[in-house]
Amino acid sequence: MAGDVWTIVHAERAALIEDLTQLKDTQWDEPSLCEGWTVHDVVAHLVDSARTTRVGFVLAMLRAGFDFDRLNANGVRRERGATPAQTLERLREVAPRRSAPPAPLETRFVEEVVHGEDIRRPLGLAHTYPQEAVTGALRLQARTAASFGGARELIEGLCLTATDADLTIGSGPEVAGPALSLLLAVSGRRTALEELAGPGVPTLTGRLVR
Repeated sequence: MAGDVWTIVHAERAALIEDLTQLKDTQWDEPSLCEGWTVHDVVAHLVDSARTTRVGFVLAMLRAGFDFDRLNANGVRRERGATPAQTLERLREVAPRRSAPPAPLETRFVEEVVHGEDIRRPLGLAHTYPQEAVTGALRLQARTAASFGGARELIEGLCLTATDADLTIGSGPEVAGPALSLLLAVSGRRTALEELAGPGVPTLTGRLVR
């Protein structure tokens, strides 16, 4: 399983690098779907994430006072190059890595898919992700507490149904849509809510806009 995960992750990194190569420098300054971050910031975060090791993560958390937002902000500052070309080169350098924080390996799917869309959607770039990566990331988000970057509390009492995959999570009022849209919505990307349907959508929307 681990080998399969890294094969997909490496392919997704390569695909993103190819898309980024086509961008004008001004496009790197566009706001991403990740609130408060530009496209350039998200790429820098992906560099930092790819460099992360188990020991390095623990040390970085200590320096950040166990604050995930501060941890991520520190990583962006550290890896954001003076120019888009410099940051892109850093992403190329780390793309083959297999290091990860002390967390389920499926977190690498979350990083590549969700942040891939954070970058692509505002720029009008389309990409088809492996269904295994999307559903694996969605399952992980659904069972992970919000304090660890997940969506367990967000979807409590709701039933998520993927309309393009054999995947149902939870019970209660249904929230239905493509697996990618579900993943983005439960990861806090409100723009994906319009791609969902069902009696549970108002509840999910209300929780996201608090």
